[in-house]
Amino acid sequence: MSEALVRYFAAARATAGTNEEHVKANRQLGDILAELGHRHGPDFQQVAARCSYLVDSHRFDAQDLVPAGATVDVLPPFAGG
Repeated sequence: MSEALVRYFAAARATAGTNEEHVKANRQLGDILAELGHRHGPDFQQVAARCSYLVDSHRFDAQDLVPAGATVDVLPPFAGG
């Protein structure tokens, strides 16, 4: 099976309950996010709705295809100054 690595940061990590995990690749990012939302529950879904997504350091949107071997970074909004 072709996989991608998902890495979580800050609030996304806290609500997912893990630093990273593997998912089936060669799917649209939106489909992967739907699976992760189902897996991790409503708190994660709420955070994920506000996140930005980088795939191999490039910004991705829900309709973009995540290739096998890719790394998906889940980045919640950061505050600071």
